[in-house]
Amino acid sequence: MCGRTSCHLPLDVLTRACAYRDRRGRPRLPEWREPDKYCPSYNKSPQSHSPVLLSRLHFEKDADSSERIIAPMRWGLVPFWFKENDPSKLQFNMINCRSDTMMEKKSFKVPLGKGRRCVVLADGFYEWQRYRCTHQRQPFFIYFPQVKTEKSGSMGAAYSSEDWEQVWDNWRLLTMAGIFDCWEPPEGGDLLYSYTIITVDSCQGLNDIHPRMPAILDGDEAVSKWLDFGEVSTEEALKLIHPTENITFHPVSSVVSNSRNNTPECLAPLHLVMKKEIKAKGNSQKMLQWLASKSPKKEEPKTPEKEESEVPQWSSQFLPKASFPSKRGRAAKSSFSPKRGGAGALERWLKQEEEEQPVAKRPHSQH
Repeated sequence: MCGRTSCHLPLDVLTRACAYRDRRGRPRLPEWREPDKYCPSYNKSPQSHSPVLLSRLHFEKDADSSERIIAPMRWGLVPFWFKENDPSKLQFNMINCRSDTMMEKKSFKVPLGKGRRCVVLADGFYEWQRYRCTHQRQPFFIYFPQVKTEKSGSMGAAYSSEDWEQVWDNWRLLTMAGIFDCWEPPEGGDLLYSYTIITVDSCQGLNDIHPRMPAILDGDEAVSKWLDFGEVSTEEALKLIHPTENITFHPVSSVVSNSRNNTPECLAPLHLVMKKEIKAKGNSQKMLQWLASKSPKKEEPKTPEKEESEVPQWSSQFLPKASFPSKRGRAAKSSFSPKRGGAGALERWLKQEEEEQPVAKRPHSQH
């Protein structure tokens, strides 16, 4: 399934990342509809608004169906037949729809028949892997492999705001197949556009993390066919819905598990020895309890915002495998970061424990 995504790019950068060619081969940028509803976030959850691509023909009768619009829509489809006046009262979870049953359910079959196909845009999505025999879950950030460019490959981190913008100007957005619908409140009011993400069986590379994954449209040709309902029938479009192996991922901090957390730490790579089976004894148990309870229940005193230069370039392809170095001299109440705090302490503690154990007695890796 897919229940959490990141889409943090500023509106102008996101627009450039969605550049395409129309039916005549002309380079185009999609136009926005209701751009004020777009709220960038590292941690988007259901019922929030996320940007989706769709054909201009949905809004203009005489438009070229190959031309694209970006519109923020509510995540979690509100079906046309829903009769309550408050969409939050919908008792069905419609953030995802299974590819193998969607043509059997009118909530999805009817909008598909009307050509209401969309592409959900994201930096990537999060998924949680459950460890055997424990209640612990490790979050992962999953995204397209990135092409190493001269701009992005020459730096291990973004050293200035200019460098940061250049990195993200070259970022390939994840494009997920979705279905949208338009709901009209029974007592009148503004139309609500909402969407669901189609899911398929996980590819081999992700199957150990979760058995389901979004239906990812790999390449602009696939995106064009899915969006162009004026030229591509539903039957033909559904041939695009299948797992893809063209995906990569890295573990991230559990800070992402709380949907209120919206910081770069949500998707920064976490270089911890998480595959070890930790025996919950003594200091180990205390450390795990401390980490589990380290949640932002209380607001910490506000600290000056980070300079963008401090934000790491987080693609695992561009970072060394070594763990993040610690920064000393920071205030004890500063916000969590992969570079310091509980995660760094746990990593150092684990390494020390590993060095002290005889090689033959080290715990085996968990799969």
